[in-house]
Amino acid sequence: MTPRNLAELHRLQAERLGPRPALRHKQLGLYHDYPWDQYRRDALACAAALLDAGVRPGDRVGLFAENRLDWLVADIGVLAAGAVCVTPHAPLTARQVQYELADSGCTWLFVSTQVQLDKINQVRDELPELRGIVSFDRLDVVTWPAFLARGRQRLGELSAELARREATLDRDSPAGILYTSGTTGKPKGVMLTHGNILSNVEGMQLQNPPQPDEVLLSWLPYSHIYARTVDHYRAIANGTLMYLAESAETLVDNLAECQPTHMNAVPRFYEKVYTNRADADPAKTARRLRDAFGPRVRFLSSGGAPLPPAIAKAYYDAGLMVLQGYGLTESAPVISFNSPQQYKLETVGRPLPGVEVKIADDGEVLTRGPHVMKGYWNNPLATAEAIRDGWLHTGDLGSLDADGFLSITGRKKELMVLSSGKKIVPPFLEGLLIADPYIDQAMVCGEARSFLTALIVPAWDALKKTLKLDGDEDKLANDPAVYRFLEKRIGEALKDVCGWEQVKKFVILPRPFSVAEEELTVSLKLRRGVILKHNAEHLERMYRKE
Repeated sequence: MTPRNLAELHRLQAERLGPRPALRHKQLGLYHDYPWDQYRRDALACAAALLDAGVRPGDRVGLFAENRLDWLVADIGVLAAGAVCVTPHAPLTARQVQYELADSGCTWLFVSTQVQLDKINQVRDELPELRGIVSFDRLDVVTWPAFLARGRQRLGELSAELARREATLDRDSPAGILYTSGTTGKPKGVMLTHGNILSNVEGMQLQNPPQPDEVLLSWLPYSHIYARTVDHYRAIANGTLMYLAESAETLVDNLAECQPTHMNAVPRFYEKVYTNRADADPAKTARRLRDAFGPRVRFLSSGGAPLPPAIAKAYYDAGLMVLQGYGLTESAPVISFNSPQQYKLETVGRPLPGVEVKIADDGEVLTRGPHVMKGYWNNPLATAEAIRDGWLHTGDLGSLDADGFLSITGRKKELMVLSSGKKIVPPFLEGLLIADPYIDQAMVCGEARSFLTALIVPAWDALKKTLKLDGDEDKLANDPAVYRFLEKRIGEALKDVCGWEQVKKFVILPRPFSVAEEELTVSLKLRRGVILKHNAEHLERMYRKE
């Protein structure tokens, strides 16, 4: 039977697999099995408690937490209640999460720790539609165990309504709203349907059929659709045993403990593992890489950012396939993927079955199919700009070879991707920086790097006056007192953005970017390529110990 929605998918698998372990997670240093039937009971208890709290079909429910078992259960519970899950990223600031919860109109919210609850409490008065908060940890709100107990009490009375809600969900029903960076700095809420996500999962199953003994190690944040689809929902559809990594810091240890058959990650992870195991002897490097991933691994997947070809080749030479895929939040997310059966390491693979891809006259990658989002929440203008004649305009430049493999060759839109897969809108951050009276110009850098840097041109007159400095700018650009002063100003300017949007290092430039040096257009927009070329030595020095 082909499931009509994600709630039905989960129910069918739980009924089929019963006491078999669905998940393994660590508590007090030991892994514990979490069977399918318990998974289903807890998700239904969560759904019943939401119904009892007045959550209606289509209501938005927030999930603001780091990865944990409770996150997965709550997500299925929200879907089983016929509601829509809104998932702000855990590192967001109070102001950023307020925007997403208010914009989507969340009525209930799950949080994890005191840190996350403190953020919500800072902006609670600006969330008029939020009626209640449930905490996974035992905090001073409704606790997760109490919420589930409430749902179990009411489940008998509400089971018929839950069944009715599941039956009314179809592939066009919204399942989630995920916020992604917009060019103005205001995030846009991507509306993904049950059908968007299911079509992605089904396409991956056809392109790379599941094996009965699969073991997946999951660590990427579930607040992103990448991990949500390729780990969480795909594991449900395949009946795969999924281990939950403790954290990114313990990932290598967790690999040794669970010995997965495959895992999904971002390029930065594969780069770090390789760097830590590289040796002058290629045979020793290969052995160390194989040992890191264990004897059962069949393939590794990479997405979220471009994988350096040298890294892919190093793993391949070690007998490990790191297969790239490509996609967007707006495409649920996978558009193309290299499979173990059909791959070209330097490409991002072939489009999934049912996914159409074509290259526009200007080189932009366009895609059409059941994976394309319903639209941007409350933003018809942005939706109309992104989806034209049924084709989603990705903003990326690419090419298709004679065998149908897609390569991404550049970016059309002004969006930067770190090696971790985190997306940055440079003009937004630059706008915050130049709003400071002591910063005249700024260019944020970091494409495919692990952190952000910046080229800063101070407002020299104001800075000299405040610091009571004399002398020419060439000398002052290297003055430690000037650097410390601007470091504080940059920190203050970016205080409300999240961790990966912070500028970790910067260079002070003595002279401004200019039209004469071809660093600015005639309308005074930054010509990033020229500026990067002119300052290559500065940038290399900042990233030398990356």
